Amino acid sequence: MSFKTIYFQAGKVVLLDQRLLPQKEIYLRLKTSGQVARAISDMAIRGAPAIGIAAGFGMALAARELAGVKNPELWWQKFKRAGQGLARTRPTAVNLAWAVARMEKKASALLGLSAQARAQELLREAEKILQEDISQNRRMGENGARLIQSGDIILTHCNAGALATGGHGTALGVIRSAHAQGKKLQVIADETRPFLQGARLTAWELTRDKIPVTLICDNMAGTMMKQGKVDKIIVGADRIARNGDAANKIGTYPLAVLAAYHQIPFYVAAPLSTIDLSCRSGKEIPIEQRSSREVFEFAGRRVAPRSVNCLNPAFDVTPARLITALITEKGVVPRPNTKKILRLFAL
Repeated sequence: MSFKTIYFQAGKVVLLDQRLLPQKEIYLRLKTSGQVARAISDMAIRGAPAIGIAAGFGMALAARELAGVKNPELWWQKFKRAGQGLARTRPTAVNLAWAVARMEKKASALLGLSAQARAQELLREAEKILQEDISQNRRMGENGARLIQSGDIILTHCNAGALATGGHGTALGVIRSAHAQGKKLQVIADETRPFLQGARLTAWELTRDKIPVTLICDNMAGTMMKQGKVDKIIVGADRIARNGDAANKIGTYPLAVLAAYHQIPFYVAAPLSTIDLSCRSGKEIPIEQRSSREVFEFAGRRVAPRSVNCLNPAFDVTPARLITALITEKGVVPRPNTKKILRLFAL
């Protein structure tokens, strides 16, 4: 990759500020867990796996901040409080809570060590989360690439690339892997209103990798399918229920409905850490409601009358019956359901 989404250097979490792309490539250097939480909330970093990694590093920073606290019980209380602050920033993406829980589990086994030793071990754990994510994405990409034929035109929504992960990507990771195998591909990227992740981020990533990409408005997707200009659709996910229902960026569900009508394969690419086994179906997935300013304003200017109301749910849920296959690091699951997903975790 010609860029890094997130890494740890010289006592700071370093992340590419995605709010400024594609005009500027500026890295933030964050010193505290509170700064990491703010970066997640403000979408300086976004994408389910990426904010899980950020949360892991945020917990490592919290441990470093608490290095002077000698009392293990007081240390634990303060550490848990930092985790709560990180976990509530983006409620839909399960990777965030998963990473916080993993770091807390690791910390609970280290309470017999000094606070400084604890901080060192927790930083190593956060680094493991990052490296595991990159490895999982590459395996996922290889698994998904088998579904791609040379000449395919692939529609994707939002950004599920290296910017949304530790590197390589989920949905875009599949495309990257197929491209690396020499398959001739074209990508259609939805702009993805209102934050424009497709226009600003996906198009930027694919251009950097010299993968042909065409940008369309969100409301053009159905026409592209009707005209036979879409062979496959691949998206990521922020949380997948154990029955296979998948929450992803708002606008994904209508794409799945259109794909079913036009008999186009609809794939979801996500690591196992995105699957929430405690969530029985998509009805139990919490949907984040974001600020109306994202809809009311464009490039800092108001574009709607001040008297109008606004709805801005960040995600929608695609029922499992509309998903052709789930692509994971452990393999491809056709027509996902509870039984198949539980079997996947047993592998």
